[in-house]
Amino acid sequence: MSDPGPEGVQPVDHPLAALTVDEVSAAVAAVRADGRLTTEARFASISLEDPPKDEVRSFVPGGPVRRRIRLVIVPGPGLGVIEAVVTLPGGEVTSWEEVEGVRPALLFEDSMYAIGALKDHPDWQAAMRRRGITDFDLVQIDPWPAGSFGSPHEEGRRISRCISFLREHPFDNGYARPVEGVIGFVDMGRRQVLEVVDHGVVPLPPEPGNYRAEDTGPPRPDLRPLEITQPEGPSFVVDGNLIRWQHWSLRVTMDPAEGLVLHTVGYEDGGRVRPVLHRASISEMVVPYGDPGPVHGWKNAFDAGEWGLGRMTTSLALGCDCLGVIHYLDAVFATEQGHPYTVEHAVCLHEEDYGILWKHVDMATGRSEVRRSRRLVVSFIATVGNYDYGYFWYFYLDGTIQLEVKLTGIMSTQAVPPGETPRFAPLVAPQLAAPVHQHLFNVRLDVEVDGPDNAVEEVEAVPLDPGPDNPWGNAFEAVATLLTSEAGAQRTTDPARSRHWRVVNRAVPNRLGRPVAYKLVPGPTPVLLASAGSSIAARAGFATRNLWVTPFDPAERRAAGEYPNQHPGGDGLPRWTAADRPLVDRDIVLWYTFGITHLPRPEDWPVMPVEYAGFHLVPVGFFDRNPALDVPATTAGHCHSD
Repeated sequence: MSDPGPEGVQPVDHPLAALTVDEVSAAVAAVRADGRLTTEARFASISLEDPPKDEVRSFVPGGPVRRRIRLVIVPGPGLGVIEAVVTLPGGEVTSWEEVEGVRPALLFEDSMYAIGALKDHPDWQAAMRRRGITDFDLVQIDPWPAGSFGSPHEEGRRISRCISFLREHPFDNGYARPVEGVIGFVDMGRRQVLEVVDHGVVPLPPEPGNYRAEDTGPPRPDLRPLEITQPEGPSFVVDGNLIRWQHWSLRVTMDPAEGLVLHTVGYEDGGRVRPVLHRASISEMVVPYGDPGPVHGWKNAFDAGEWGLGRMTTSLALGCDCLGVIHYLDAVFATEQGHPYTVEHAVCLHEEDYGILWKHVDMATGRSEVRRSRRLVVSFIATVGNYDYGYFWYFYLDGTIQLEVKLTGIMSTQAVPPGETPRFAPLVAPQLAAPVHQHLFNVRLDVEVDGPDNAVEEVEAVPLDPGPDNPWGNAFEAVATLLTSEAGAQRTTDPARSRHWRVVNRAVPNRLGRPVAYKLVPGPTPVLLASAGSSIAARAGFATRNLWVTPFDPAERRAAGEYPNQHPGGDGLPRWTAADRPLVDRDIVLWYTFGITHLPRPEDWPVMPVEYAGFHLVPVGFFDRNPALDVPATTAGHCHSD
């Protein structure tokens, strides 16, 4: 372990250890001491930069640890950021790059000032009075990313479009009463109101939309307690941010943009840990709306790149988000002033029963063998304005990995004149509608299936034409196509043919002579529905395909590019893959886009029951046989009760 660095920074024990308060403070002190920042400078993000893979693979416990802290700095009110890297434990500023013309994620401080400036503006106040609203303290203002639509307000500025909702009391659900038609353009950097646009008065919807227990009537009287007990404790072991469970091992960190990040995911088999993933995280997500009108047609949000899933992490101490014997991990972030802070209970670890793992009843003897499935759950929840997203990574006893996103929260709403039924926004309550929209996530999978050099095959079930090889007309076969370069590896799902993608290590055969592999199994998922010439299609090019594959490049981190806020488009995966780089037997990254198309319904109001999206990673010839044969049988006393 390395010696303490500047100002007594405590060393960490591994290159992938979670970011610490000391490291944030030391990194900020180093860039401030550099002398190139003014008092106007703000910190858009401070995060751990991934160490080189060779450093991770060659690290010996107790050896020296070098850490690189990445700071994205907003130097002033205009465009451009500074990307700085501070290396610890020495505290040297080892990189300083001024990136011109880009806009960072929206800053919380700027958002608060934008809300205040808009409420003080006479044009906004006049628009409220036209709707009979005179107590401006009751108005909730939501700043939104503005997008890129050629508005003169966008030129040379960091702006937001602000929309308003009426709350009758502090705990009221403002989304029940949208103040329809009023949009405020605010220069976020200079904190100036540029324009207030009023598209016309629409009456406020008549009903409240509150959902707290005290607002919704008596609870069901017949729902009995369901207790989860583990009298001997959980089966996982946690050491810092290293987690071990049932042959699995992995490390967990939190990133300001991506949220939960998994590192060095491996499975112990035959006395050694076999790698599966070097790194996995949500690289980006976009929520494009499908109402083409002037009031809602501009709505789209990149919740990772324009807000930051990690920055929106909510403490899981605030509710019953996990059940059973739980271990929590905290997360360290930084304020825009550069002060470290800790989100307690940011990540939840627990185990869940998951039904039958495998079973067979021998018809000759009548003997039944059954094993119960169990999974390790690693999760966090981000609240991004009105929506709440739960990200749940599951690890199973049979070597399967799953990512499930649970979407809940409150829909973005619009007021509707009495008697009207909007074409692009289903009614969810009287005079209240919610525009159709999509939630599209992109997960970055830095795969490492039994080693660093992999390839990807697309596998389909293909029926044979009737003929000599298919006399009964029933034959079909699995056909694998090697994806050799980036252009050919831009793919969409095809459930009719059970299309999936198999990551193979062609240098490591299994006992049957086939390459060891893991397959990516899609769930039901759309791609972007916006037309090819639209602004959002240009900016969210990643969402036009379900699968992209690239050779590993540490600079290629976000599917829509580093700075999607007000970006005109074309960055990220479309730009990188234009080089059509080769992919076979290389260190490769899979980028998988999945999500839902949300056609709102009354049952989604006033708070939305969870909707699910995700995918599985499943071993294919990675093991010699069912790896869960050694799972012990559950005693009858734990299964049955009278």
